[in-house]
Amino acid sequence: MIHHLSIPAKEPLSVAKALVELFDGHLSKFGPYPDSYIAWAGDNKGTAIEVYPIGTEMFPDSANGQANFRHVPDASGYTATHATISVNKTVEQISSLANKHGWRAIKLSRGSFDVIEFWIENHVMLELMTAEMTADYLKDTSTDN
Repeated sequence: MIHHLSIPAKEPLSVAKALVELFDGHLSKFGPYPDSYIAWAGDNKGTAIEVYPIGTEMFPDSANGQANFRHVPDASGYTATHATISVNKTVEQISSLANKHGWRAIKLSRGSFDVIEFWIENHVMLELMTAEMTADYLKDTSTDN
């Protein structure tokens, strides 16, 4: 079970607010690093996406402390890291949210199930699944199969 993940954004607050709208969740600041936010899904699993400014890197402490942060000013904002997330929205609602922000959203087949590639700031991809898409995904990926 994945409880949270982090993504980069040019406008972390705007992106976090869009994710909160997508999740019907709530927003909080991320205390350890400036201009960073957490979009909480509001479910009983603590599901969240942390949104950091593009160029934020996490690296291990040299002793026994927690992860450290630094900024790399010339980072592109693209990343191979992505997540597939089930949401309680329709294809139309997801497309409308993407259009509102000028982001790409396109329904595509992944073989036995479909996803919506939802491109945050047209740099970071989330694969979103409606309830129907999630049912197809679970049929294909269940340990019973």
